[in-house]
Amino acid sequence: MSQPDAKPRPPGGAGHAELDELTIARAQRGDPRARRALVERYQRPVFAVLSRMLHGRGGHRALVEDLAQETFLRVFRALPGFDRSGPARLSTWILTIATNRAIDELRRRRPQAADAIDVDALAAGRASLDEHAEGQALASALQQAIEGLGPEYRAAFLLRVFHEMSYAEISEALRVDLGTVKSRISRARKALRRALTEVYGGE
Repeated sequence: MSQPDAKPRPPGGAGHAELDELTIARAQRGDPRARRALVERYQRPVFAVLSRMLHGRGGHRALVEDLAQETFLRVFRALPGFDRSGPARLSTWILTIATNRAIDELRRRRPQAADAIDVDALAAGRASLDEHAEGQALASALQQAIEGLGPEYRAAFLLRVFHEMSYAEISEALRVDLGTVKSRISRARKALRRALTEVYGGE
């Protein structure tokens, strides 16, 4: 099976609107130009989710680049089986592969990682971050809280907040039921608020 000529590059200018049906079909048949178009279209969100999932890990940039390349290799191996008429969007399907690869890496590096802390209140706190008198310190505290999350919780949070996926899409991506997705996100909000209260003595 042919692969795209170029290794995926860090986020540049490409957006991630869905590819047209004809290009997807050609990519499924192994057309090199169509596959390059797929990489160019989706490399930005793939790099984004991997970068946020793996923030703070040693050799971060090189690791993200390696995992992005692995993600697209997995995409191309599985692409012939992607159902273009099914409910899943191609972008959701690709981000599922990237997220699961990041979770595998986090589990490998932290086999005993705590499962108790969760991660999603950044959604509310992030909007006012620039206005905060100690915005940089707050951002640092939030990032530390995010890094303390178990891989599954971090994945649910990032897909919801940064990639604006619906609960149903997150459920499909992480292969858990809707109740589990909502529970992880709810517990995440509480954990982040608790972490920020400890730092700032807030309400």
